[in-house]
Amino acid sequence: MTYGVLGFVGGNEWGKDCTFDQRLLEVSGASEVLVLPTAAAYEYPMRVIQNATNYFDDFGVTTKGLMVLSHDDANDRRNAQTIAQAKFIYLSGGSPLHLRSVLKESLCFGALRDAWQNGATLIGSSAGGMVLTDPMVDPRGGAFTLGLGLVKKFAFSPHYSEWSQERRKRTHLLEGSDFVTVGVDEQTALIRWSNGEWEVLGKGSAEAYYFGKEISLGDLEYHIEIP
Repeated sequence: MTYGVLGFVGGNEWGKDCTFDQRLLEVSGASEVLVLPTAAAYEYPMRVIQNATNYFDDFGVTTKGLMVLSHDDANDRRNAQTIAQAKFIYLSGGSPLHLRSVLKESLCFGALRDAWQNGATLIGSSAGGMVLTDPMVDPRGGAFTLGLGLVKKFAFSPHYSEWSQERRKRTHLLEGSDFVTVGVDEQTALIRWSNGEWEVLGKGSAEAYYFGKEISLGDLEYHIEIP
């Protein structure tokens, strides 16, 4: 397998400070961005596609929206085929619980996994990144629940700059015995390059913790598990 680039954006995607998108597009070689507004199914998903279109127009690439809004949509073979053929796939923010329920054990999630494992760039912002990990941060209180497990022993916390110190401390105390938690600020991307190296790009910063203690990003690859 030739893994592609994997990115976790801390939210508020497609803003003026998301300077990393230009580089990601260049590395991917894509001329089209496939956007799944699944997490925003109840929050005007067409608006998500329009925002993405307006944003990526400035980079000279087209945007294609794929309306995978229900579990039936996620098991549509045509949708799965579209994902399988994409070189740059973007999961928008919204509800991680809805996104998880739609993609769980679906043809589209299998296509997402296979596309990334075969070299496609896969980016998830906020909810779009949360569901890709296992465990997943539960948005209802900051504890942990089951994610989809594209990356295991790894939990992603978006909008980290908006978290209070109390919430950060509570989440790290709830951390399990053998996984990493990473908090990423808005309009900031935690990127795993194809060679397994990790880098933070964009407006803000990211913090990684293991057993409740901060670790360097250079140590992430030693603790996570990619099935």
